[in-house]
Amino acid sequence: MKKRIVFLLMLVFSGLSVVAQQKKFAVHTVAFYNIENFYDTINDPNTYDDEWVYSKKYFTQKVDNIARVLAELGTGENPNSPTVIGLAEVENKKMLETLVKNPRIASKDYGIVHFDSPDRRGIDCAFLYQKKHFQPLSYKNIPLYIYEKDTKKDKKDKKEEEEEKEENVNLDKTTKRIYTRDQILMSGMLDGEEVHFIVNHWPSRRGGEKISSNLREMAAALNVRIIDSLQKINPNAKVMTMGDLNDGPFNNSIKKVLNAKGKKEEVKPLGMYNPMEKMANKGNGTLAYRDAWDIFDQIIITEPLLQTDYSSWRYWKAGIYNKPFMIQTTGQYKGYGLRNSATEPGFSDHFPVYIYLIKEAK
Repeated sequence: MKKRIVFLLMLVFSGLSVVAQQKKFAVHTVAFYNIENFYDTINDPNTYDDEWVYSKKYFTQKVDNIARVLAELGTGENPNSPTVIGLAEVENKKMLETLVKNPRIASKDYGIVHFDSPDRRGIDCAFLYQKKHFQPLSYKNIPLYIYEKDTKKDKKDKKEEEEEKEENVNLDKTTKRIYTRDQILMSGMLDGEEVHFIVNHWPSRRGGEKISSNLREMAAALNVRIIDSLQKINPNAKVMTMGDLNDGPFNNSIKKVLNAKGKKEEVKPLGMYNPMEKMANKGNGTLAYRDAWDIFDQIIITEPLLQTDYSSWRYWKAGIYNKPFMIQTTGQYKGYGLRNSATEPGFSDHFPVYIYLIKEAK
């Protein structure tokens, strides 16, 4: 399998330079997928999951649909399924244990990192990873503290705003907390090299994009603090933050708070690169709303992954996986992601995204 991967990359890289023609490269795929309301067959009295209690038949088909996507995701340039996969909208760990045993992906021997989050719908983020290639060294869930008063556009002086951003809490805790998904940080060794992943599902646009934008900016600020903490330990930390951000590449949370750049040459040391910005400029999308496409599902990376010394893992390119079997073919939502219906499970209203990491083979 490894020889096959290396050979394919030699063909692809032959157009880059004469030197590239003479080198062999190994590859890994890193992916993110919002699998839309991945609930089980049991009504949990502690969450608002009444609407999504599935029959056994429905659940079984939903699992198989997800497994099909994960098995084939990114295999255009890499015959192996993704080595690391971030997931959103998972109800619990037992469902992931069922998923990784599905015949479509069972041979990949995926490990699981999952934490129950305080989200009222009972949906969490998680990671799957191929044990053969990735060994976690640490993982933890990091909560996002937001309160009802954060949804109001009240005036605050600059000092108060900075204090809230710094501490990720409100000075006034007398208002009700809004529970949302935790961010999960997973660090480990990718075929012997340390890398870091963060999986996110930022607050939705409920109530409108503008009125809720500050909630996603708070989520982005938490992301920045996590990445900063890794870079203080190692300025050359290779970090990949991914998720359903409920914002596109040009929204404030991405452009101003994360300060993610859409052009590699603009990324400075300790900076971030967002390959999804180029795809957005081309009109591509991961989900549609009222016939307008956007890229809410993103993978954003730190500067060391852009360097061109391929003696260690580097970023190669990114993509959106949107094969015909995942797309609605009729009706009002023709062309959209084939989502769940009341009688039959689909795949998701989101298309997954992925990046390739490459390294010169020895």
